[in-house]
Amino acid sequence: MQLLKFSNNDSMPMIGLGTWKSKPAQVYNAIRQALASGYRHIDCAAIYGNEKEVGQALKQVYREGTVSREEVWVTSKLWNNAHKKEDVANALKQTLNNLGLDYLDLYLIHWPVVFRPGVIYPKKANDFISLSKVPILETWESMAACVKSGLIRHIGVSNFSIKKLDALICESGIKPEVNQIELHPFLQQNKMIAYCKSNQIVLTAYSPLGSSDRPAAWKSQNEPSLIENPIILEIAAKHNCTPAQVLIKWAVVRGTAVIPKSVTPTHLIENLAAMDIFLSEQDMEAIATLDAHSRYIPGDSWKIPGSPYADGNLWDE
Repeated sequence: MQLLKFSNNDSMPMIGLGTWKSKPAQVYNAIRQALASGYRHIDCAAIYGNEKEVGQALKQVYREGTVSREEVWVTSKLWNNAHKKEDVANALKQTLNNLGLDYLDLYLIHWPVVFRPGVIYPKKANDFISLSKVPILETWESMAACVKSGLIRHIGVSNFSIKKLDALICESGIKPEVNQIELHPFLQQNKMIAYCKSNQIVLTAYSPLGSSDRPAAWKSQNEPSLIENPIILEIAAKHNCTPAQVLIKWAVVRGTAVIPKSVTPTHLIENLAAMDIFLSEQDMEAIATLDAHSRYIPGDSWKIPGSPYADGNLWDE
């Protein structure tokens, strides 16, 4: 497995298992299967609603001796309703309790969006708090304090634009070590890749296969399918591999970590085996033509009329 190195010589495997949309009843077996198959990177979040089951699976594999805690990179994320400085540590401790861990390898600010405490998903404009009232800097400094206390090894962000990354680095002097963003051939984000490379920020690609199983309300009519794209299918046929393997290896070739989600044993094994696929320069050039700056996760849920995130400032584009 290829690894991405951090400044303190910690290493994060480039292919991890995503757990968004994995049902609690299924994720336990998926985690156990994944670790038995060679995965050493698990991506979680409080809002996914399955961290207790992930934790049960981790506890079991540690007990069985399949892997040790030190061998598994575990990421989780701070939800939008716990950005206030007095709430960050409590949210982190709840996640650690659910996962049965003493520390996280990586903790991310899930979105540059703030909800009122207790709001899980906003339904009205008043459910939000603007970044002028609870700035990202406040949240970030609280996360940095959790690193000093030993609860987190590394901190980063998710769904941040270059503008927001720049501002955070300038204001805090503490560079995010990771930015986890939507990244796939329809949304290649070349400027972001260049920016993060020049600033030694690791990029992690979420929804690398197109997230076709996301909620129906989040889908648009006749949206294009990555898995069924003719260019991806042609490259997969040429290499006698699956379209998913092409998409995963494409992310790795570009130097990003990638976290495909699956609870199917055969898919778990196939996704990890994508590391063995060779994509030629011609393959990469063909995939490059697919960039349409098209998001599957546009953040529309935060753009409720009257919310402070409704005027196009989420992505700063």
